[in-house]
Amino acid sequence: MNSLIRRSIYPLYCNNFKISTRYFADGAVKEKIDQIVKNNKVVVFMKGIPDAPRCGFSNAVVQIMRMHAVPYESHDVLSDENIRQGIKDYSNWPTIPQVFINGEFVGGCDIMLQMHQSGELVEELKKVGIKSALLTAEESKKEGA
Repeated sequence: MNSLIRRSIYPLYCNNFKISTRYFADGAVKEKIDQIVKNNKVVVFMKGIPDAPRCGFSNAVVQIMRMHAVPYESHDVLSDENIRQGIKDYSNWPTIPQVFINGEFVGGCDIMLQMHQSGELVEELKKVGIKSALLTAEESKKEGA
């Protein structure tokens, strides 16, 4: 009788434990991402690190940030699978890199490139108190002319 109960209840217990652990982990990851995003003006979740991006799209975002001389926090999603999946769930965006400005999801490589080309990125950075190096260079040219 005892073994019959164990065989029928134990799998339920184990499955419930695994499910609750998974929800806890997801909640902990969401909380960690939330803190990162809200405690930094600009955050980039990318493949690799700024000095050694591990995909072309991450490299493009890094280059855009360098052109504007934007100070930003970066996180390598390849070093933590929970963050890699968690950031996709957090933003409801399927691809990496992901850029957040002032706690809000801006987009990935394609959107950053469009914002850079249109000048919209300069304006978004201004809103959070960051002056783009491209704006500074443009002002220097006008003063010299």
